[in-house]
Amino acid sequence: MLVTGAGGMVAREVVDAADALGWAVIGRSHAELDVTDRAAVLAAVAATEPDVVLNAAAYTQVDGAESEPGLAARVNTEGPAWLADACAVGRVPLIQISTDYVFDGRSRRPYRPEDPTNPLGVYGRTKWEGEQAVRERLPEHLIVRTSWVYAPHGRNFFRTIARLAREQATLRVVADQHGCPTLAADLARALLGAAASAMTRSDQWGTYHFCNAGETTWHGFASAIVAGLAPRPDLVARSVLPIATSEHTRPAARPAYSVLDTTSWTSTFGLAPRPWEQALADALCQVI
Repeated sequence: MLVTGAGGMVAREVVDAADALGWAVIGRSHAELDVTDRAAVLAAVAATEPDVVLNAAAYTQVDGAESEPGLAARVNTEGPAWLADACAVGRVPLIQISTDYVFDGRSRRPYRPEDPTNPLGVYGRTKWEGEQAVRERLPEHLIVRTSWVYAPHGRNFFRTIARLAREQATLRVVADQHGCPTLAADLARALLGAAASAMTRSDQWGTYHFCNAGETTWHGFASAIVAGLAPRPDLVARSVLPIATSEHTRPAARPAYSVLDTTSWTSTFGLAPRPWEQALADALCQVI
């Protein structure tokens, strides 16, 4: 297995999970493999001869993408295209990680994989275009949309709130954006399980959603993190106040509702995601 973007949060968990399963896995960081370099991508896939490629390389700075659309497009759209081309040459399946930001957040129910997309910003649009590039070039693919991914390591919302809770008595967090917090380790195990299944069943390739079960807001997620950190002697935060998105203006618009429906994932792969609260408890155990 070849994993791109190996310096990132999800890729790190994928490599660890693959090692635990006894898979032969090769991780390549951006410094080792730039997915925007088509020749390098073709050469890397040919040289490693993987059974499957998992692309975790992405430009994920949602606000930054608004001012760097060209870079976001190269990483999020061209990168998957070059990987799909390389995989097509070697007849290798590709797993492409995508995002809830391909939706506009106007739905009144959890989004299904087949629902129309309408990204609000550059990040979501380039990720959607990356999905399309994979679909057009390689039938043997899994495009897996996920949401609000976090881990006890790396740069993410969980780590930010844990840090601020040791520095500020009052936190102010957006309460009108709804989604599904997803532990990176859970996502990694799910991706490997789906890959193993799809490689033996040609009818399982396609687009799916995976995230931890349930839904909350950023405020609800932050409140749960702070509550879970209560045993820490250095905890400073005493309250988490809800605010509106309009009170926290950002360069990029966020979907107000990006909850994902994982029904097709469970029915296809037999892997039901656990509640986000249970996953968060595991992450908290690593920082308390």
